[in-house]
Amino acid sequence: MPLTNGDVATANPQLAPGKNLLDYANALEYLQGEYKQQDGLDVETLLDSRSHGGLTYNDFLVLPGYIGFPASDVALDTPVTKRISLKTPLLSSPMDTVTEHSMAIHMALLGGLGVIHHNCSAEDQAEMVRKVKRFENGFILDPVVLSPTTTVKEAKQLREQWGFGGFPVTENGTLHSKLIGMITTRDIQFHPSPEDPVTSVMSTDLVTAPSGTTLVEANAVLSKSKKGKLPIVDAQHNLVSLLSRSDLMKNLHYPLASKLPHSKQLICAAAIGTRPEDKDRLQKLADAGLDIVILDSSQGNSIFQIDMIKYIKQNHPGLDVIGGNVVTVAQAANLIAAGVDGLRIGMGSGSACITQEVMAVGRPQAASVYSVSSFAARFGVPCIADGGIQNVGHIVKGLALGASTVMMGGLLAGTTESPGNYFVSREGQLVKAYRGMGSIDAMEDKKAGSSAKTAIKSDAGKARYFSEGDRLLVAQGVSGSVLDRGSVTKFVPYLLAGLQHSLQDIGMKSLTTLRENVREGKVRFELRTVSAQAEGNVHGLHSFDKKLYS
Repeated sequence: MPLTNGDVATANPQLAPGKNLLDYANALEYLQGEYKQQDGLDVETLLDSRSHGGLTYNDFLVLPGYIGFPASDVALDTPVTKRISLKTPLLSSPMDTVTEHSMAIHMALLGGLGVIHHNCSAEDQAEMVRKVKRFENGFILDPVVLSPTTTVKEAKQLREQWGFGGFPVTENGTLHSKLIGMITTRDIQFHPSPEDPVTSVMSTDLVTAPSGTTLVEANAVLSKSKKGKLPIVDAQHNLVSLLSRSDLMKNLHYPLASKLPHSKQLICAAAIGTRPEDKDRLQKLADAGLDIVILDSSQGNSIFQIDMIKYIKQNHPGLDVIGGNVVTVAQAANLIAAGVDGLRIGMGSGSACITQEVMAVGRPQAASVYSVSSFAARFGVPCIADGGIQNVGHIVKGLALGASTVMMGGLLAGTTESPGNYFVSREGQLVKAYRGMGSIDAMEDKKAGSSAKTAIKSDAGKARYFSEGDRLLVAQGVSGSVLDRGSVTKFVPYLLAGLQHSLQDIGMKSLTTLRENVREGKVRFELRTVSAQAEGNVHGLHSFDKKLYS
């Protein structure tokens, strides 16, 4: 049947008048043979500051590749230090409105890492580390143990302190003493006499496992029993460790959790400064079980940080040290030579940071990440892209430019797990307070010391910006608020799903493959003009609802 309207054969419109059309079946051969110039730019050309100036994440796009796999196949495993790897590349920032123990616990459960801030006393920070390390364990090697003389009232107080209510009772109240019973929340919750000893209400019908039982075997015993805890005992029935049913359930619900392979405890990171008193703080954190310490400074290339790195390596060889912040190769080289296990990249790019504006010092984040990470990779030092992350796309770009992980502050500050209380803004929206650590509010905070007199000299805000001795404080950050984002247990999975879909669009099945192909020039980029940025955002609508996930 002839096409009387729009028939190419009769109307004879041609895309290339006067030329013979090529055989479509040979399109790939023509592409490889005649089109030597690939679309877009390689990463080195893109980030050439002499040609394009310093770029940040909004200034470019990653060009799409070939999709030959589902997004769920994309692997997000990545190193955070020379020795420790994570299942996901997301970290929460050590800010006092972002990361305390609740955020650190949930970030670790979701496969990332939360870095506990140090704008508090050393004792409070160490207590937060202990809460993270005790939250989920394989074998609990140092359980809280009660003695026969412990009262019901004291057991309730311990439950309030630690957040759990299952305690073993031994003959002398210590580990490696004969196990005589177990106390649970049910045993003490409604007991009418708080001064009674726990022996009057404890359970003595115990299911135990012998010392030498593997974690797999112990989990099997626990899953078959109806008990909340599984004591591990030696031949003389002395308590040697403990296994928790709640931890078994967490293993099922959080398969990506960041845990140490030998103890199955959650990985915990915390920040400290570079002052002499921070050595005492570090000792308390190490005693609490810290795994990774981050030296928190806006400008990490200092004699103070280099000396602290060497001190930690000599006195705490089991701790991994992340140095920073840095934005140039010269800065990074000094810290790498001192022995850091990781680097933190960024200066003035955070949403609540005004260092670049006030101090005229810093560097656009994309240029910083590529320059430092490409240098550090030659020494096997992983890098954290810290700051400037506003959405999933920025996470992808930071990782594509060579960062192993990205650190987020403002993006996570509005979640349920961040410190602080919600309040309603003047516009009637639910918000949470958020502030930069260089803000006047943070630098004048009196939580850091044991008293107001000592705190004003020792808070993390002043230490981070080298302002301890200043009579007049110069702000390098602001205070504000961020919109409620709900729980990180929903928000972080959205970020991870978006990251997997983005890598699928690029045609990369893992972060390792992404970095390799960027380095080899196979992953291509394109600069964005101001008009292109406008085009790539919502435009032309009278109104819209930007719902990011459901």
